[in-house]
Amino acid sequence: MRGQFSKLFFILGVSIILHSCNLNGIYNESITIDEKGWYKNDLARFEVAIDDTLQSYDFYINIRNTTEYRYSNLYIFLNTRFPNNNISRDTIEFVLADIEGRWLGKGWGAVKENSILLSRNMRFPLKGIYEFKIQQAMRVDTLDGISDVGIQITPSE
Repeated sequence: MRGQFSKLFFILGVSIILHSCNLNGIYNESITIDEKGWYKNDLARFEVAIDDTLQSYDFYINIRNTTEYRYSNLYIFLNTRFPNNNISRDTIEFVLADIEGRWLGKGWGAVKENSILLSRNMRFPLKGIYEFKIQQAMRVDTLDGISDVGIQITPSE
């Protein structure tokens, strides 16, 4: 019984340490796209609290697509609302397959994951809540084959 109790405390301790490491300014969230497709007006919305304007961050967009996706690229609109309510809008292209049609990214089988660096050593100009909205910008009303979209913000090394 004492051995099981020690193992339980060890596992609990490791879990707490790993969890506290993830709280060190790292944001990583994804939203699953409806199985019916990504409609042109549907937004993936993320809120990020920034407390440190001196820290440099690396900003990634995460895309998960199936091999049934019809295109080799993906255009998105990235709308950013700053803590002072100013808004910016960027149009960004991501390449998901090479010129010969081979899928980029990681994954086995029919699902590929791409973590695409958007900005390295970026600093947030203001403290507060930043809102990021991602919208598909392809020339179709409903986009099939994209299963998840997300953002990841990590402290730069």
